Amino acid sequence: MTLNPLAFPLSKGHAMPTENRDDTIAASSPQGGAPALAAAIPAGHGAVTTSEFKIRARDVNVFYGDKQALFDVSLDVPAKSVTAFIGPSGCGKSTFLRCINRMNDTIPSARVTGSIEIDGADVNAKSVDPVVLRSRVGMVFQKPNPFPKTIFENVAYGPKIHGLATGKAELEAIVEASLKKAGLWNEVADRLHQAGTGLSGGQQQRLVIARAIAVSPEVILMDEPCSALDPIATAKIEELIDELRSQFCIVIVTHSMAQAARVSQKTAFFHLGKLVESGPTEEMFTNPRDTRTQDYITGRFG
Repeated sequence: MTLNPLAFPLSKGHAMPTENRDDTIAASSPQGGAPALAAAIPAGHGAVTTSEFKIRARDVNVFYGDKQALFDVSLDVPAKSVTAFIGPSGCGKSTFLRCINRMNDTIPSARVTGSIEIDGADVNAKSVDPVVLRSRVGMVFQKPNPFPKTIFENVAYGPKIHGLATGKAELEAIVEASLKKAGLWNEVADRLHQAGTGLSGGQQQRLVIARAIAVSPEVILMDEPCSALDPIATAKIEELIDELRSQFCIVIVTHSMAQAARVSQKTAFFHLGKLVESGPTEEMFTNPRDTRTQDYITGRFG
């Protein structure tokens, strides 16, 4: 079959797809072999993605040594949309998030089975370079982690090492565009050569988002990006997420159900390492199908 390359930007006017809210999605991985992800990823912006789903996961299991942390997770993640993962601590939502860009590879005892595809390309194929994958699938962690470099160098680092800029002028343009997309340019334009670590917590998190944007990813993963921020900084990050979803597939892990309701179009509820159910956010919060989801949303546990 013909697969779209992992490419950005996506097509405009994406609508939330009609979906089955079954706990498990009965579908097998495509036969015939997907192309290597690294080969499918162009150095810059490329072809338009036509599929309504950016990410398709099937029967994903994660083991840390002899302990199983994730059980048979199957989930479709829409393109140009925000999908929220919710659930109590230790439920597997961050573990699954880390599967999408193979961050679990950094844990020696970790083992992942099943299939995760982005635009039809298997992220776990042996020929896939995890470094290249992570440039296409950016990640923002709980605590802001700017490099101990200047604001400019923080954003310029990725484009430099991946060869995305042919000269100084192009690099400066990428940095400016990325900071503007992250809603930070007006606050730092006159101090680009000051340390990124000197910014406030909320500004540092937006700097980290700008750093991810600078390498033109298709997907941005966010693991509780507001947990270390005050309410004002949190509101700015949420506004930014809403603006960015027109250009990126965003997946966010959050302990805040109010945040999930505000920023996402699709929500997936995890419990004890299993995906309990997923669906349009409004339906998940007003009419969940599973009693465990209802109990979590209403505060009976978690």
